[in-house]
Order: sequence, then structure tokens, then C-alpha cells
Amino acid sequence: MKLGLFTVPYQGLSFDAMLDKMCELGIEAIELGTGNYPGNHHCNPDVLLDEQEKIKAFKKAVESRGLMVSALSCHGNPLHPDQTIAQKAHDVWRKTVLLAEQLEVPVVNTFSGCPGDHPGAKYPNWVTCAWPPDFLEILNWQWNEQVIPYWKEEAQFAKEHGIKVAFEMHPGFVVYNPETLLKIREHAGNNIGANFDPSHIIWQGIDPVEAIKTLGREKAIFHFHAKDTYLDDSNIRKNGVLDTKHYSEIVNRSWSFRSVGYGQEEKVWKDIVSILRAVGYDYVLSIEHEDMLASIDEGLGKAITLLKGSLFKEKNVDMWWA
Repeated sequence: MKLGLFTVPYQGLSFDAMLDKMCELGIEAIELGTGNYPGNHHCNPDVLLDEQEKIKAFKKAVESRGLMVSALSCHGNPLHPDQTIAQKAHDVWRKTVLLAEQLEVPVVNTFSGCPGDHPGAKYPNWVTCAWPPDFLEILNWQWNEQVIPYWKEEAQFAKEHGIKVAFEMHPGFVVYNPETLLKIREHAGNNIGANFDPSHIIWQGIDPVEAIKTLGREKAIFHFHAKDTYLDDSNIRKNGVLDTKHYSEIVNRSWSFRSVGYGQEEKVWKDIVSILRAVGYDYVLSIEHEDMLASIDEGLGKAITLLKGSLFKEKNVDMWWA
């Protein structure tokens, strides 16, 4: 496995300065935003797409430093009921797939999106319970009329260009856990898989090891985000895990994103690395830094140290003992 980084925290640096920073940190792979929520500071499709000389220089800058690009990321909501927002997200997604093909990057990370509750809706509506019965009517309409038709077509588009689609399972969108990931995969095809991010899994009460087993059996993990979540048991006991307070209210929230090792103990991360290897995932662990208690450099430094001590770098050997 390789240790990677989603480069958004260093969006203030130039492309070359960011690459030099990766080398300084000991990073082996980079994940680059191409627009929508992550921005496109280091990888703008409108600048690079179909520009062969620029693409050649881009790849040389990465490879000459001993780095690789693990994925392009364009997290957005192409199913948003506001057609202006949806179209923008869709356009960025399509351009990202084409750019990934030209850069020879095999994976595009994104969100599944979330529609509204009817054709004239203004905002997305994430359904979280089965009653009153109109919630199920909304959910069925979303999946049958919006989600499945859209991603059937887009998964095929990505496949035609040799690109895998990796959904980050994220509450607020229709794909938020292994069950919903496998549901869209069943309808739209095996070219859809997961950008597995434990931080969104953990606070929902899902065991990340069990989730990796479930998706790993289906060969449905295409990329991996290394991000941690701290669970505040006292606040959970009072209010449960659904929490809409701003992320800055860390003392009052039920859960908060943390640097790797500051949410779950090191043993949990070693178990995650081990089960990833057991199910055949041997690609990149891409650190995503979203910790309000740590600076970018220090937070990443802590995560890098822990993960470097947990990753397996050599091929596993025959069982000489059995």
C-alpha cells in the first residue's frame, strides 16, 4: 500500500510547491480536487483537458518527484433539485472523467448526490426514517426516477473512458453506508465502488472492519480516505449521533473529525489496514485532514507517523508455518 494525501489543505501553494511539500512529508501519492466542493487549485480541467503539452508537463512534474496521482476528486451533487447547481456538478464530473483518462488516473472520487422530494423541489431531502409513509414515497421516487437512471448512464460513461467511479459514503447523500453503496452498484454496475472513508462510517455506529469485509467481498473498494472521527460518549448518551451543530462546537458535538489516531486508537487503524490487505485492497490510503484542533502540518504529521507504522510495504509471503 502507498501513503497518500488529498492535497486540498495546501491549496494556497502553487502546484510545484505543493508537490515539493508532499516529498518533504514523505507522501507517495496525491489525490487532486478538480472542482465542486474540493476546488480545483492544483488540477483544473478547464486548463488541462485536451492540452497535451500541459498534460505532459503535469505528469512529468508528478513523476519526477517519485509521486503518483491516486484519484481525481470532484465531490458535488449532480442530482441537486436546483438545476443550475446540478448542471455545474455534472459538468465538472464529466470533465474530470475525461481528464482522468488523459492523465491515466484510474479512479474518480465523488458523492452519489441527493435529489429533492419532488420535481419542483428547491433543496435536497435526505430521508433517514421509514415513517410517516410519505418518507418512503420520497425515497422510492428519488431512487427510481433520479438516482438509478442518472448513475446508470454516468457509470457507463466512465467505463467507456476506462475510469472507475468511487462514491464516498456520506450522510446527506443517498449513498451513505455499505447497503446503499451495494444498492446503486447492483443497478448501475460494478464500475461503481467506494472511496472508503471510515470517518463517516464510524459516527453512524458502523464497524469499519465489518464494512470493509462487506464491500471487500464484492471487490467494491476502489480508493480509501484516511480520516478519523472522535465520538463524545457523554454527548451521544444525551442526544444520539445525529448532530447538526457546527463543526467548531467540538465540546458540544456528539462527534468530530480528527487526525488519524486522535479519534480511534492505533489498534483500530492497524485492524483497518490488515482487513484491507485481507480483502485484496493494495492501493492508496489517502489522508484527508479536517481537524480543527491541529494545524495542517502538525495534524498531518501525526497521521503520517501513525500510518507509516501501520502500513505493510512488502508482498505477503507463503505461509511457511502451515
